[in-house]
Amino acid sequence: MGEKIKKIKKLKKIRIHREGTNTLFFSFLLAAAIAVGLWMGFETKIPFWCFVALFGSVWLVVLNFYRCPIRYYNGETEKIVVAPADGRIVVIEEVDEDEYFHDRRLMISIFMSPFNVHANWFPVDGKVLFVKHKDGNYHKAWLPKASEENEHADIMIETPEGEKVLCRQIAGAIARRIVTYAKDNEDCYIDEHLGFIKLGSRVDVFLPVGSEVCVKMGQPTTGDQTMIAKLA
Repeated sequence: MGEKIKKIKKLKKIRIHREGTNTLFFSFLLAAAIAVGLWMGFETKIPFWCFVALFGSVWLVVLNFYRCPIRYYNGETEKIVVAPADGRIVVIEEVDEDEYFHDRRLMISIFMSPFNVHANWFPVDGKVLFVKHKDGNYHKAWLPKASEENEHADIMIETPEGEKVLCRQIAGAIARRIVTYAKDNEDCYIDEHLGFIKLGSRVDVFLPVGSEVCVKMGQPTTGDQTMIAKLA
């Protein structure tokens, strides 16, 4: 009985993100109409089954993309920085950040493939100081120049300890829509959704130099679960 309850609780933590409900619903209706036409319009059922196999595979990939797991960080959140996205670590380096901080920052970047969940979480507890959206190019998201040149949204957060952390949602070569739920002057917490990026993309986190890095290059991350750093 205890195992059954655990499975039910696990299922309740899996849902479809609101950004994908219309896409999934209307694409399913369109596909159903095409499938009926193929079934009734041809004596052989080969076109029907080919379409079902092809569309079914694509639709399941899109369904996986729009999954929206409900997650809770298991531990103290003071000075903790969690991964804002599912994916893998592609950058850990100190960079000169001249737009907001005008000093050196530790940048940790996570690349999301089309097969990852694309919901984004706040990386730290704190208060949103501002949100800025900037148009730009659509270079491949894992390239270094993508951080500055691609279309992106910047979310500046001040932690309870007074540290400023910048989280940047970046559009990639395929991703062309960034959705940001963060609002100026609102309190934010780990476990809350920061936004959503459609298809392959990337999220950068800019931290104070001296922060302890808790991940390594190429490491997979789970949004809101993987601790990527500790603030000094």
